[in-house]
Amino acid sequence: MSLSLPGRRSVLRGSLAASAALALPTALGSAPAFALSGRPRADWGVQAGDVTADSGLVWVRSDRPARMIVETSATESFRHARRWHGPLLGAGSDFTGTTRLHGLPSGEQIHYRVLLADPDDPRRTGEPVAGTFRTASTRRRQGVRFVWSGDLAGQGWGIDESIGGYRIFDAMAKVDPDFFLCSGDNIYADGVISATQALPDGSLYRNVTSEAKSHVAVTLDDFRGNFRYNLLDRALRRFNAQVPNVIQWDDHEVRNNWYPGEVIGTGTAYPAGTELDDMAVRSRQAFSEYFPISTISGRPDGRIYRVHHHGPLLDVFVLDMRTYRNANSPDDQTTDPQGILGAEQLEWLKRELSRSRAVWKVIAADMPLGLVVPDPVEGKANFEAVAQGDPGAPLGRELQIAELLRHVKHRKITGTVWLTADVHHTSAQHYDPSRAAFKDFAPFWEFVSGPLNAGAFPASALDGTFGPDRVFVKAPTASNVSPAEGYQFFGEVDIDGDSGELTVRLREYDGTVLFTRTLQPGRVGQ
Repeated sequence: MSLSLPGRRSVLRGSLAASAALALPTALGSAPAFALSGRPRADWGVQAGDVTADSGLVWVRSDRPARMIVETSATESFRHARRWHGPLLGAGSDFTGTTRLHGLPSGEQIHYRVLLADPDDPRRTGEPVAGTFRTASTRRRQGVRFVWSGDLAGQGWGIDESIGGYRIFDAMAKVDPDFFLCSGDNIYADGVISATQALPDGSLYRNVTSEAKSHVAVTLDDFRGNFRYNLLDRALRRFNAQVPNVIQWDDHEVRNNWYPGEVIGTGTAYPAGTELDDMAVRSRQAFSEYFPISTISGRPDGRIYRVHHHGPLLDVFVLDMRTYRNANSPDDQTTDPQGILGAEQLEWLKRELSRSRAVWKVIAADMPLGLVVPDPVEGKANFEAVAQGDPGAPLGRELQIAELLRHVKHRKITGTVWLTADVHHTSAQHYDPSRAAFKDFAPFWEFVSGPLNAGAFPASALDGTFGPDRVFVKAPTASNVSPAEGYQFFGEVDIDGDSGELTVRLREYDGTVLFTRTLQPGRVGQ
């Protein structure tokens, strides 16, 4: 399908691509031609995040100590620019920082550029790096469009420039989204990226490499290096300069299938006795340094779960299904107050869903509900997500989800849609009590997408507790299929401002539409 859409940012793409291409990290072996001796450089590009109707966060990384300055304007010419003085960037934050922009006009394109100034001589600034984003509209008729996916640089499949690197980001940019929802696994801290990997046809997948990706991440600098690795990709930097992010995390930000309290045993790439809670603290710090996320930067507990308000049409409930979960287990207990969300997050979600007046309430889950995700350990049939394959009454973590679904039904909360990634294929599931063992809920949809650039895997088995019907799936029959062979996916959500209809499109890495479903507003279940 053609992606030649009349985008709201289409006039900006040429200049944004040029500005993003100017800043090429020296790790790629090419220093920017404009580099001014002794002046700070923003080689890693810029990002915006958590954009609202009147605010947004802008991120940058310097190559040395610098003062962050942001200028904003209604036009690319930056006439009548407004200047924002940001933080001093230093080694304590790995030379990263964010600046909050506030008092912005709603529903408008904001052009920004970041300058880095010598802290000892503010007149000495590096070349500015430009970006743009559109604030959320307070007027319903403008509509909302966003994309989502997850899982980047997994299973040793990194940046292969011969296939366009992380080429999926260029396809997502062409859809012209208001924001990108990343459903977790932004890095694979537990994965090594070597110079080459063999492909089934005998050719080689050739990775860009870095020292940080030559071993698993344990130290704070290791985790930082994993985030920097992804920013070596040109397509990702172009995308970041054009589309703001809404970011959540999952297991591979620390280690595959990790849970609080887990201690690593022998026979792994990690020292025996390594406590994953300690590693998670380091990962969370690096995560907060490399993404513009307001709840992390503004709260001492570093809370990731939050609600992202995007005008009258949309609230996005960004969950954290990793930090507060109980241990992976057979998951067949008959009581489970902690579950996968923790008691406090569950109560927060129920409360915020009840308060929401948005037409659509998207629940951004970093793990699927009815897809079975095993985590076998030493012969035990442990499980990683919510479902455990028993199609009967709710058990284990399903009990918490059942409580949430019951709340949505009894409070008559309309317009709930679940989005997720994690399983490295794309699919659409419709959940209906008429097919379910647990029946006290209203029908709803769950859409799965990903990976962005990682190994693709066969479709997961379904658990019948909540009555899922998989109406679409695309997945390989083999495991760990490389990005060079396809099976990389993203999803698009498009909410029409006039009708309020929400259309989901599941797309391939090149933008081809695989599946479309349009949902009607104002319904408890459909």
